Amino acid sequence: MISIQKYVRAKSLEEAYQLNQSRANRVIGGMLWIKTGNGSVNTAIDLCDLGLDGIEETQEAFLIGAMTSLRRMELHQGLNTYTQGAAGAAVRDIIGVQFRNLATVGGSIWGRFGFSDVLTFFLSLETFVELYQGGIVPLEQFAALGYDRDILVRLIVKKKPGVFAYRAFRNQRTDLPVLTCALSRMEGEYRAVIGARPGRAIVVRDEEGLLSGGQTEGRYNAFSAYVARVVPMGSNTRGSAAYRTHLARVLTERNLMQIMESGGK
Repeated sequence: MISIQKYVRAKSLEEAYQLNQSRANRVIGGMLWIKTGNGSVNTAIDLCDLGLDGIEETQEAFLIGAMTSLRRMELHQGLNTYTQGAAGAAVRDIIGVQFRNLATVGGSIWGRFGFSDVLTFFLSLETFVELYQGGIVPLEQFAALGYDRDILVRLIVKKKPGVFAYRAFRNQRTDLPVLTCALSRMEGEYRAVIGARPGRAIVVRDEEGLLSGGQTEGRYNAFSAYVARVVPMGSNTRGSAAYRTHLARVLTERNLMQIMESGGK
């Protein structure tokens, strides 16, 4: 069990940032995974009063505040229209509605959890993170970094024309995923993202041109096999490395078929 000595609702990002410079303090987000750990927090920093709990849609992008709940993301009409329903599909099996009403997008992204559906999904989009001190950084770059004392303010998803698909395999519906797989085709570039390896999600691009020159079943098989071959897998209680490699091929191919059927030829 985690113990908290002091609770502060930050009045500004500057106040939250300054408090967070002490290693004994912590930004709490939705407080769902943090409370399952052990240890002591001197000051728990809550960002709930800073107006970061919504999704703003502009002509160029979606601006998703760090305190936006997964449930709000799941139900957001604009985001789901843009991603052909992939946004909702990426989070709908995360525990339950009550959990998704509390869990935050920022907490999920900052945690860079190896089991994260959220990280897998957003890596398949043209996504950037806005950090209070670090500025705007591509999510793919941010996902590979270590943890520091900065504050994640929001996600920025550029509206790059494309088609999208998301699938995950779970041993039971509300369990943590055995493997996650997002796939996108934006302006001719295919991007497959594999997570729950078990490890942070990895982006795979069609660097060998396996999908160029027209989409066929043979090309889908070749690219799916390529993704399964290049992504490092591991074993845990939910599945073996060999099983995850098999799932990567199957889920990638099914996402490719979905993209083709939705007009991504």
